[in-house]
Amino acid sequence: MKRYIILFAVAAGISAATNAQQLQTSSLYDMQGMMHNPSMAGSYRHGMVGATYRSQWSSLSGSPKTATVFGSFDLPKQDIGVGGYLYNDKTGPTSRTGLQLAFAKHIPLHNDARFSLGIEARAQQYAIDRGKLSQTLGSDPALGSSDNKFKFDAGFGISYTSKKFQIGASVSQLVQSKLDFYNGSTTPAEEGRLYRHYYLHSLYNWRVDESTVITPNFLFIYLPNAPLEFQGGVRVEHNEVFWWGVSLRAKQSFMLSAGVNINKKFTIGYSFDIYSTPLSVFDEGANAHEVLLRYNIFK
Repeated sequence: MKRYIILFAVAAGISAATNAQQLQTSSLYDMQGMMHNPSMAGSYRHGMVGATYRSQWSSLSGSPKTATVFGSFDLPKQDIGVGGYLYNDKTGPTSRTGLQLAFAKHIPLHNDARFSLGIEARAQQYAIDRGKLSQTLGSDPALGSSDNKFKFDAGFGISYTSKKFQIGASVSQLVQSKLDFYNGSTTPAEEGRLYRHYYLHSLYNWRVDESTVITPNFLFIYLPNAPLEFQGGVRVEHNEVFWWGVSLRAKQSFMLSAGVNINKKFTIGYSFDIYSTPLSVFDEGANAHEVLLRYNIFK
């Protein structure tokens, strides 16, 4: 059983026939600015910096853990936004450490709305701890002769943002850089590479009364050779101080979240994910925890 868990972890990181994302996502993605779309840099009309930490499936040794530090800043005189994030994502013997830098051009529209175009540059280091694999897989040539692969890639996005409504689409890993871990003499049927990720996201701010705002939101993620992923939910905010939400990640998990805004500047958020697949809800530790800290920089 241990052998199959290790093989699954390696395949999820470097296989071309992957059935999962190569880029991390978040249960609180909509509170992190340009995580999936570079055109969202600076779209909230103020600067913000923050960090998240996510841990999944604690019952498995080597379970996924992701740490992210992000920032987004608006330059209104130039109608541009800049931002980026650093991340470290570990799953078993594989890990990814990367930097994403985003640049967005905002085009002002009527009623204080914006249409935005954005580009991103990515630098990523993929690593395999071969010491954790040698006892199980021996000198398998699929592991290659190098422990690390450093790759560059790029992305593009567009979005529309108004006081109530937001919608955007983007693509990451446009170049689809090869990882080239395999060093055997045979020609592999598939190549390990960075595959394109396509995103479609939207949200709507519905002010129910003077103190309550309800925000439905959704996110679609598509990769070649993988099922279309959908995440949707609703967040309810009271007096711009306390918020809570419920969400669904289709065929994977339910999510419960809550948080507090302190003086409209500092946000603390938490999400609890209850998985039904690939781990059963009856398995010990079949869940995920995510913590978000964010600070809004107002002029």
